[in-house]
Amino acid sequence: MSELTLTVMRLGFLAVLWLFVIVAIQVIRSDLFGTKVNPRPSRRGASATAAGGAPTQAAGRPAPAPAATPAAAPTQPGGGRRRGGPTQLVVVQGSLAGTTVALQGQTITLGRAHDSTIVLDDDYASSRHARIYPDQTGQWTVEDLGSTNGTYLDRQRLTAPTPLQPGMPIRIGRTVIELRK
Repeated sequence: MSELTLTVMRLGFLAVLWLFVIVAIQVIRSDLFGTKVNPRPSRRGASATAAGGAPTQAAGRPAPAPAATPAAAPTQPGGGRRRGGPTQLVVVQGSLAGTTVALQGQTITLGRAHDSTIVLDDDYASSRHARIYPDQTGQWTVEDLGSTNGTYLDRQRLTAPTPLQPGMPIRIGRTVIELRK
């Protein structure tokens, strides 16, 4: 073999070796630090109560103003709330314990998707796991959205939309949520 051919082969092998090293470093970096996610405005209404009793937004974000759209119109006169009915949804167990969401007649979505009302950081939750919404009579209803691991209402797996009573635990993986007055 000529000297030129041997040098070109050495340089080619060196280039492939450096390419392998760069790819390996990128894989290790993404494993250590994760992928970069661009933050976007939150539309969640989840708020938590601080130790002093003052309401704060989950993850330190300001609470967005509710949108006044025809689709979000209350289902009942008087703001969509029944007298003596539940006024908030509270996370009682899980990584978001203490988080509360005011019930204002809008649909509340639960899951790992970033646009969910309550974003669950739970390995057993699906991206679009469940939703809680007021029906035509103003009664709050929970519905499983075809999740893999299921949604449980008071230890019973949901197979159809089911009316909620205040204090009944809704379990999604390790997260337990209740309606409260």
